[in-house]
Amino acid sequence: MAIREIRVVGDEILRKKARRVDKIDDRIKTILDDMIETMHKSEGVGLAAPQVGILRKLVVIDLGDGVIELINPEIVEQEGEAIDQEGCLSVPGVTGKVLRPARVKVKAVDRNNKPLEIEGTDLLARALCHEIDHLHGILFIDKIITEEGEQS
Repeated sequence: MAIREIRVVGDEILRKKARRVDKIDDRIKTILDDMIETMHKSEGVGLAAPQVGILRKLVVIDLGDGVIELINPEIVEQEGEAIDQEGCLSVPGVTGKVLRPARVKVKAVDRNNKPLEIEGTDLLARALCHEIDHLHGILFIDKIITEEGEQS
């Protein structure tokens, strides 16, 4: 496993759409392992592959209850609204309030190509939406309602 460089706002890869993973091989599993290590080292709760310079639909999340790995995730249901504070490893020094769904259901596959469905509320719903946005070239600052932190 290796720590990967986290791309920051201004890096054009963060604005590109990630491609679907068609084959889960050792390379994809290594990327997932590296993403988990990078996320933990950076003290983040989630990381999407574009944040480490890889345009593939890969997401890892860890809210303290164990790592969730999602390959080709897509939101299939959402309901309600919640406004809360967000930050991002790719946008250092900036936080802000963002409107997200209060509940989401996401379909994906795991590293063994086993289909999975995850339902999240509160912080998990927020993390799922935030990381899946990264796969579409969307940053939380695009959706921010009020901003706090360093101004540039």
